[in-house]
Amino acid sequence: MTTPILQSPLAETDLVDWGVIPTMIEGESHTSGKLLHKGPEGRSECGLWVCTPGKWHCHVTRDEFCHFLEGRCTYVHESGEVIEIEPDTAAFFPQDWKGICTVHETIKKVYMIR
Repeated sequence: MTTPILQSPLAETDLVDWGVIPTMIEGESHTSGKLLHKGPEGRSECGLWVCTPGKWHCHVTRDEFCHFLEGRCTYVHESGEVIEIEPDTAAFFPQDWKGICTVHETIKKVYMIR
């Protein structure tokens, strides 16, 4: 068994088109990325995710840890809590987190979902 690694994720250009966010409010956020690892039965996953500007409804269906590498976005929880994301921000979104995401500048993040 080998250990999956992603060297220099900011420089990564070999990305797969993952389509448009289906819950758009404004604009058309387009996503792409690179899957680093998917666990048995898809219970966990990690990789690189890129999203272009737009505003959309966000529902986190499983715990997700993110380290944002570039870009800027704002998450507003349904309770009103505002989370400003800029480069080199780490965040943990618990399962069933719901709110609005506004991507101001294309974001690139590495993530782990479980």
